Amino acid sequence: MRVLYFAWVRQKVGIAEEEVAPPADVRDVASLVAWLAARTPGHAAAFADRKQVRAAVNQDFATPDHPVAANDEVAFFPPVTGG
Repeated sequence: MRVLYFAWVRQKVGIAEEEVAPPADVRDVASLVAWLAARTPGHAAAFADRKQVRAAVNQDFATPDHPVAANDEVAFFPPVTGG
């Protein structure tokens, strides 16, 4: 699974992207976030307030209950603002 980080999420994690192999019980965005948050202090900081992080699976916006699979690309980013 390819995981991408953008904006301040990337800054807190410390990398722009990584290849990960989560355990079999990681089946949706929420469980992926929980698993990632336990990996490093940077990941924990990035996902400390999970309501402030949005996700996309294979370039489509995804809710926490959206399923994820081994070959997916999952991106995490702050909410988009602007006018």
